[in-house]
Amino acid sequence: MKYLVLVYDGMADYKIPELDGRTPMEVAKKPYLDMLSRAAHVGTVSNVPEGMVPESDTANLAILSYDPRTYSHGRSPLEAMSMGLTMEEDDTALRCNLVALSEEEPYEEKIMLDHSADEITTPEADLLVRALEEKLGNRERHLYTGISYRHCLLWKNAKEDYSFSRPHDIIGEKIADHLPKGADGEPFYRFMRESYDVLKDHPVNAERRRRGLKAANSAWLWSPGKKPALPSFFEKWGLRGSVVSAVDLIKGIGLCAGMEVLNVEGATGNVHTNYRGKAEAAIDAFSRGQDYVYIHVEAPDECGHRAEVANKVLSIEKIDSEILAPVCEYLKAAAEPYRVLVLPDHPTPIARRTHTMDPVPYMIYESDKAHMGVSPFTEDTAAACRRYLADGTDLMEIFLGKKPQKQ
Repeated sequence: MKYLVLVYDGMADYKIPELDGRTPMEVAKKPYLDMLSRAAHVGTVSNVPEGMVPESDTANLAILSYDPRTYSHGRSPLEAMSMGLTMEEDDTALRCNLVALSEEEPYEEKIMLDHSADEITTPEADLLVRALEEKLGNRERHLYTGISYRHCLLWKNAKEDYSFSRPHDIIGEKIADHLPKGADGEPFYRFMRESYDVLKDHPVNAERRRRGLKAANSAWLWSPGKKPALPSFFEKWGLRGSVVSAVDLIKGIGLCAGMEVLNVEGATGNVHTNYRGKAEAAIDAFSRGQDYVYIHVEAPDECGHRAEVANKVLSIEKIDSEILAPVCEYLKAAAEPYRVLVLPDHPTPIARRTHTMDPVPYMIYESDKAHMGVSPFTEDTAAACRRYLADGTDLMEIFLGKKPQKQ
């Protein structure tokens, strides 16, 4: 038996006026997914436990059967692992976004224009991160370049449970009420404030302004945590697993779980990612004898954060035609039984531009067993099945059809 999990990050949405009161899932042409769902086990699931923040680390841990209440300690340590960083026991990892703030006002009065600085390229971002490291790095803290706007700061003895505002939650808002405060927050505030002075006139940003792009003029810290540890996925389920993703967070989860992490050239985490490359990586993993492949596609989520309606629809269509269809056709041709789990990790509604706690639709297709499914596969058709799973960590057991060998 082969197992494919395909996560459309942030795909679920609310009804959108520009789409005549439909969601991107309802509008998108996704013939392969709708064909599978017609004979699939379909329902809805909550991947984020009540009282926790609906972030991708929390939700993807749950999908992979790791209880976020036990194993979620901030996304940054997982990203640090993916970047190959060595964390000591006294290190705190923090996500360091390169964000675009308005430029005329004093720092506290600035507006959060974009959490991704117009999805800055990694080569541009690397120059800015290097400048921050040169000016603000010291014996206690160091910056490391990730992908696009997503970077990592390792800071010794920094408070690992400080509650930061997430930059994608405050787009269009004045940052004053969202900056770190008090004695615990003062070192973080000072770093962020000083980062603006380092970045505002950097040649990279001067060139971006010339091209009509937003300047990546400030660092924004959030999601701190200590060195992570997860039980082995193989020891838990007896399956050799691979992870395919563009983002360091998902790669870090895979590495911590002892899974093979596959890097795909041109995988960007946005709508222009290398969809076919991800499919080819998954097919290669199956052909080498891997039992289980977890493909994560960030594009719908980024489009939700950026309120890009047409691109969110497009990303759903491209995942269907360039990832789901070719991988499933390979599995079908291999003449072995296989199962496919498709779901978003959480919703990222265009109207909200951030993650929400709403349940998400899921679909489990089994090549050797037909179910009374639905078609098309949408938020409403899945909910109409009245099959709701309150704890996303239980979904893997249903999908695999067996209990874990080791908790």
